[in-house]
Amino acid sequence: MVILSKMRNFLSFLVFIALLTSCMKGQKVDLIIHNAKIHTMDLSSSVQDAIAIRNGKIVEVGPERQILNKYRSDETIDAQGKEMYPGFTDAHGHMLMYAKQLLGLDLRGVRSEQELLHRCEQYKAQHPNLKFVLGQGWDQTQWAGQQMPTNTQLNRLFPDIPVCLYRIDGHAALVNDYLVKKSKLLDQLGQLSGGEVLFLPRDSNFGQKIILQTYKPTGVIIDNAINLVQPFVPNYSQKEYLKALLQVQDELLQYGITGVHEAGIDFEHIAWFKQLISKGKLKLNVYAMLMNTPLNRNFVQQNGRYRYKNLSIRSFKCFADGALGSRGALLKAPYHDHPEGKGLLLTDIARMQNLAQFCLRNGYQMNTHSIGDSANALVLSIYEQVFKQKPDHRFRIEHAQVVDPQDFQKFANFAVFPSVQPTHAVSDADWAEARLGKARMKGAYAYKTLLNQFGMIALGTDFPVEQTNPFATIQAAYNSPFGQALTLDEIIRGMTIYAAFASFQEKNLGTLEKGKDATLAIFEYPVNGVAGQVQNYAWRTFIKGKCVFKLEAL
Repeated sequence: MVILSKMRNFLSFLVFIALLTSCMKGQKVDLIIHNAKIHTMDLSSSVQDAIAIRNGKIVEVGPERQILNKYRSDETIDAQGKEMYPGFTDAHGHMLMYAKQLLGLDLRGVRSEQELLHRCEQYKAQHPNLKFVLGQGWDQTQWAGQQMPTNTQLNRLFPDIPVCLYRIDGHAALVNDYLVKKSKLLDQLGQLSGGEVLFLPRDSNFGQKIILQTYKPTGVIIDNAINLVQPFVPNYSQKEYLKALLQVQDELLQYGITGVHEAGIDFEHIAWFKQLISKGKLKLNVYAMLMNTPLNRNFVQQNGRYRYKNLSIRSFKCFADGALGSRGALLKAPYHDHPEGKGLLLTDIARMQNLAQFCLRNGYQMNTHSIGDSANALVLSIYEQVFKQKPDHRFRIEHAQVVDPQDFQKFANFAVFPSVQPTHAVSDADWAEARLGKARMKGAYAYKTLLNQFGMIALGTDFPVEQTNPFATIQAAYNSPFGQALTLDEIIRGMTIYAAFASFQEKNLGTLEKGKDATLAIFEYPVNGVAGQVQNYAWRTFIKGKCVFKLEAL
């Protein structure tokens, strides 16, 4: 009996040792990443060494020894001392527009009208059975003389199929005479509001009434005039678009971009995104802004705030004005280099007010494209009324490119969220003052001022107008050509936690803290704003704890 009792005690001791050993091995998690420089982007800007992840969520972030001793996992990654950040969000991008650009004639970087025509000739030779031509990317501000193109040579190249070549920002297009006639564009000019059709001689009648018998259209149409021809331009198939969307995703993931605020979708596109997500193909977090159409309004009234896995819909996109490059941005005073025009109001005030109230009633956000100082002033006045009804509305102004200095305070007064794209300042630097004059430049591309007013600022690229590369954004914001530089911490926050606040997702995204999504990026090189150092990319990109991009060894 004594022997039996001793054996029982010995067995109990073994069980105790086994349990103790199990406890010492630590809590089970799915993934541990250690030997990293983890920028949590929390309120204290803490930097840690290791992170434990389970079920797509962050369990803990902390010192190396603490995490490795406290947790065990089947997968452990040594980050080799590389920097980790919350996954970057592009707070204003156009995946669908970029997909369309990939499918058509790429006109980015053309240095003259002649080069534009040369690319058209090459495209025609490569595609002998063309039924239509869609292109995008030309920018006349990069050409000698900066004159808008004409369609004279384009008509000779394509006499019997529709051709529509969008300017880089999508706010102007060069179309051939075939499309002008097919759409009966000239017959619709009496009903045109918020748009322009340019006539020969070039630009001389911008903003003036035209005597049609005297002047011939150049083929350049601006803003709402594009809507008059679009129904007569064939489009690519849904299958082609979905394939191209995945190409866009691949490009974004390699830069550590894990989310996009998709700035304007039609009703049919909701199903496109859902289809890719349901098949496990679209992994990006997509915060989609609905275009203001009857179908989209009906969708909102039936579904309210909508979420399908990684697709979130609770905002509308609205256009107050056009773009500065095509002189469609609405200014308070005439253009410095074109005294005949002040720009274009694309959506009338009553319609914008109506949308604001619709958004308030349905718990939606309104995100308004406003570039000129007059457009920004109009939208701020509309948002003032919104603020009186709901102070935490988070309504956004997209671009806020030129603001009258006396209006900056209104961003703070009415809690208006600025959403900007710093690379625009670099792209426009050579000609912006010519458009605006020196005095108005005091309120142009004023990102630091906007941040100081509101306390947060969402940063994006407006791709494909600009490149998707977030490190170009960092460079542009850190080295502002207009004396409005942001600090590196402010820039990163603009692409992480501020972008999360701008889309009501701050509880799950934007920082690397316990309980939030394990959505993060580890970068190949240190992230900094030193001028000229834009070449960087993700070493690993994770969305909810799953690796969605891995840099292959060269």
